[in-house]
Amino acid sequence: MTDRKAQLAANLAQVEERIASACAAAGRKREEVTLIVVTKTYPASDVRILHQLGVRHVAENRDQDAAPKATACADLSLTWHFVGQLQTNKVRSVTSYADVVQSVDRAKLVTALSAAAVRGERELGCLIQVALDAESGERGERGGVAPDGVEELAAAVDAAPGLRLDGLMAVAPLAGEYAGRQRAAFDRLMEISSRLRAGHPAANMVSAGMSGDLEDAVAAGATHVRVGTAVLGVRPRLG
Repeated sequence: MTDRKAQLAANLAQVEERIASACAAAGRKREEVTLIVVTKTYPASDVRILHQLGVRHVAENRDQDAAPKATACADLSLTWHFVGQLQTNKVRSVTSYADVVQSVDRAKLVTALSAAAVRGERELGCLIQVALDAESGERGERGGVAPDGVEELAAAVDAAPGLRLDGLMAVAPLAGEYAGRQRAAFDRLMEISSRLRAGHPAANMVSAGMSGDLEDAVAAGATHVRVGTAVLGVRPRLG
């Protein structure tokens, strides 16, 4: 086993233990939570090692990095998630490899994703990104739609050809009433999810929690956690 493979295997084992412990503490089954490894800034060789170690869900946030990486790993059985803020001029490229876009936050993006998915003869899973800081009036720069705009945007996704409404995504906010209160933030996200599922029962995916707060997300009821640093290591500074 190479040094890098041994390192990633050890990190994955630690993350797996954290998820399993969080599930046990919450009275949930381990299989209720899917690990998505965020591979941004790391090379395709790491993605290949992760696949060898059993990882099947990976995420990227920049198309210029993700597109060549996805091509280099096209022979692997992976589900690719796009989690970054998405500009409409990048939509055609992203829909060529992404299986799920977790950062849907405006109607214009829904229209562009639908057109690209139809053109590419693909069905694209979509998560509505919820800005949990929007209600406080202290909007951050991470994107997302305010909670009161979720239903309208979800209806647009549900009606759009080529798109599948899978659920919700959020990042614990850095401002507003939920700043520093990850568990409360994720509880709020689950409330919004419950309302959404009343009208869209299949939209039951809730993507929340990262390396530092995955336990809070699992405790709240998240179905997917997005973990990068805890698996791959501290990222080098970009630029």
